[in-house]
Amino acid sequence: MKKYASAVFLFLIFLVIYFAGSFTRVPFADCIGFVFEAEKGEYISTATATTHFLYINTVILIKNLTGLDAIEASRVLIILSGAATVPVIYLTVKTLTKTEWASLTAAFVFGFSFSFWRNAEIVEVYTYNSFWISLFFFSIIKSFTDHKKNYILAAGLFLGISLWVHIQNILLIPAFLVFLFYFRNEKKHAYSSLLIFGVLFVSLFILNMSQGYSVNSVYSSDRGNWVEDSFKKTSVQYLKDFFQSFAYLIYNFNVFTFFGVIGAVFLYGFNRKMFYVFLAGSVCVYGFSTFYAVSDNYVFFLPFNNIFALSIGYALSLPKYTFLKKYSWACLLIPLGYVAVYKAALSTEKGKEVHAFKEYKGGLNYYMLPWMNDNAGILEFTIDKKTATEPVYWVITSANDYIKLKKSKGYTEEEIKKL
Repeated sequence: MKKYASAVFLFLIFLVIYFAGSFTRVPFADCIGFVFEAEKGEYISTATATTHFLYINTVILIKNLTGLDAIEASRVLIILSGAATVPVIYLTVKTLTKTEWASLTAAFVFGFSFSFWRNAEIVEVYTYNSFWISLFFFSIIKSFTDHKKNYILAAGLFLGISLWVHIQNILLIPAFLVFLFYFRNEKKHAYSSLLIFGVLFVSLFILNMSQGYSVNSVYSSDRGNWVEDSFKKTSVQYLKDFFQSFAYLIYNFNVFTFFGVIGAVFLYGFNRKMFYVFLAGSVCVYGFSTFYAVSDNYVFFLPFNNIFALSIGYALSLPKYTFLKKYSWACLLIPLGYVAVYKAALSTEKGKEVHAFKEYKGGLNYYMLPWMNDNAGILEFTIDKKTATEPVYWVITSANDYIKLKKSKGYTEEEIKKL
């Protein structure tokens, strides 16, 4: 048990951090749609690109077991899975590097990274998804370093489960296939891993087709043509997307971005097979996320950010960076960096302009600070018939559905506005 003390410590620390900063009222974006589905309490039986089968059904299960309402059940799953992902990052880096301080630093850097932290503070699917993906990466590295064959099976299992949370994880299939190729001599375990993954993957299609849905319903949605639109951008838009992806990376990892790049370079020399596995996953996820035509594409980088955090930990463990050990506490100052950048942006005319334009959902606070306590709520916004400076009709529709459902359960508008 002693060898897991640091992992337990990390879990408890981030459990407190994510709980302390968690949303006060249901935020904007897709949050209210998830809450509405959970509030209905009907287990969903389809696995489309937007239903997130395992996520919604897990929230409903928590709701039924605990007696919590949909909002609090969602909060429990989001915070627990977020806090659990951080120690998995630590254990993965520790497996690779055998270096305690580098592993702890990488875990804190990832736990404090903006995209992950933000999604641990709102009603979203991405921290739950990150948990399963982090277990997939953990199994891959364990297979390479410890040569324990059961981890080959675990890799197929965890990636297969992750598809039931978010279909975006099909982008990691190339990495999984490269991984199995390198373990092809372990035929029994490699084929079994592929079979486990294949059964879980194919079951998505069987489930949907058994209910009259088309084959492509697993990876498509009738809510938008985001994939198609991604191929219709101009050259200037693609270039802008490319540079924006770097901005996301730097905002997530600040000065540690340097070590993420260095770690990848040195991993190539240390273990080329492992390098190619993670390269396959990185290129597919990063490329897709960069050009995907949605306004919140930053969340789709999270599987890549997981890989990047592992690379940061590996770089820090290199002998040439041992001197940084005594400065590793600096990673605890990352939250102050967000505050500093936020205040700097708010002091500029452009920053004030953006803050005013986005004020209906919290302004720059919403976009630059990861914590969400005392946030603007979509339910209050909807009930008070406030107006936004940009289209939010799809969010209002979901909010109205939820309000109607809560009223049918005896809630007043004043009570709903506080949710």
